[in-house]
Amino acid sequence: MQIQEDKPYDDINITPMLDLAYVLLVIFILMCTASVQGVKVALPNATNAPARPLSKPKTQSITVNDEGKYFLNTTPMSLPEIQQKLAEAKSANPELPVVIRADGVAPYQPIMDAMAVVGNLGISEVGLATKPANAK
Repeated sequence: MQIQEDKPYDDINITPMLDLAYVLLVIFILMCTASVQGVKVALPNATNAPARPLSKPKTQSITVNDEGKYFLNTTPMSLPEIQQKLAEAKSANPELPVVIRADGVAPYQPIMDAMAVVGNLGISEVGLATKPANAK
């Protein structure tokens, strides 16, 4: 019987490669299901007492209406009065959040004056209120 050395292989034996793929698949399945399981613990029972409400930060709202008049939390005020009230509130809460709301047709200068007051007081938590584009 003579072996032909110069003849190329007609087929490739893929059995070892399939064995490796199946072993990796089994290891992957075992590791994934092992990580899903947790440690069993006896959880404590909850009481029927009502939960305490969480304290929310007191957000101050400066509103500028269509005539350019100012309101602090729905109370009409002048800009110096708003500055004084915000300074008092900031001394009580250094992280005081402020929202500036303005009518869509309000003059631009009163809005900028309100922003200047907030900036002069060093308030960094400032938001400008808008409504979504599809809301009417």
